[in-house]
Amino acid sequence: MSTPPPPQGQNPFAQGQPQAPYPPQQGAMPYAPVPEQPRRKITFKLVKNIVIVLAVAGAAIGGYIASRDDANTAAVGDCMHRGSGNDSSPDLEVVECSSSNAQYIVLAKVEGSFTSLTADSKCEEKAKDFQYSYVETGKSNSFLLCLKDYTK
Repeated sequence: MSTPPPPQGQNPFAQGQPQAPYPPQQGAMPYAPVPEQPRRKITFKLVKNIVIVLAVAGAAIGGYIASRDDANTAAVGDCMHRGSGNDSSPDLEVVECSSSNAQYIVLAKVEGSFTSLTADSKCEEKAKDFQYSYVETGKSNSFLLCLKDYTK
């Protein structure tokens, strides 16, 4: 026995149940529209916080750039320039040896704490022809620079 073929246009698996037609789609959206988010108002507090963050970042970057030429970054062979300061506390900066500001050359750099007496004896040991010793203590690291006048 064979089953008759289903009539044309009908679902063969419907098993004789009538199908409901789909509702007409007349431009209706199948979901609810998302409401527009309210815009944030720019307040004085927001502007103040942005200015503070930018000022702190600027100060940190400026401090980093300014500290890159301090005496603690000097190495043997670097040229130095004496900025402001007195004889007991000169402000030494690393400069290019080709610069007209170059006054001294670093002959030796020794890590550790030194007094003026021990600094001179240590410089005599490390660099025989030194002329000046520079000691920096009390910061994150203590060191001694043995310097000589720079001539081009």
